[in-house]
Amino acid sequence: LCAEDHMPMNPPAAPRKRMHTRAMRVEAYARDDGLWDLEAVLTDVKDHDVQLLSGVRQAGNPVHEMHLRVTIDIAFNVIAVEALSAAHPYPGHCGSIEPDYTKLVGLNLVKGFRAGVKERLGGVQGCTHLTELTSVLPTAAIQAFAGAVFHPDQLASGERRPFELDACHALKSDGEAVRIYYPKWHAKRA
Repeated sequence: LCAEDHMPMNPPAAPRKRMHTRAMRVEAYARDDGLWDLEAVLTDVKDHDVQLLSGVRQAGNPVHEMHLRVTIDIAFNVIAVEALSAAHPYPGHCGSIEPDYTKLVGLNLVKGFRAGVKERLGGVQGCTHLTELTSVLPTAAIQAFAGAVFHPDQLASGERRPFELDACHALKSDGEAVRIYYPKWHAKRA
């Protein structure tokens, strides 16, 4: 990686105090049976005590701690799902939606996934925070598969056009990165 890719942001424009931290983490596991587990966690933590309608949440204790495990095959098909709301603001209510996340089974992470999630779990059909976790699963799976399921030389020279082309500004078909790293798929500007 280039040194310029690791430059810190400019200092903040004014003194400040951190009030809230939202963290999302996804870990990918290759299973012995050939399937993959993506384990995603979302946490919201306040740096101060906060009064919720259900009571006071002490500083440092999560307001939200949501877990989602999605099992996929190497074609990105969702095989199994488990959801858990370990911390939430409405005890006895938030966690009741956990079993509904099995509605993701049968979806494909790279073909219509986000639309399928919205259709099956959008709005009151799901939990805002668990559903938000689903949004990072497609790219997390792609990153997990890179080098393990997909190998760079196969992607660049294979018969099928790499799916990542034209998915971001750096990999536009007529761009310099595609010319260098995917020459077979480079499209010259008209």
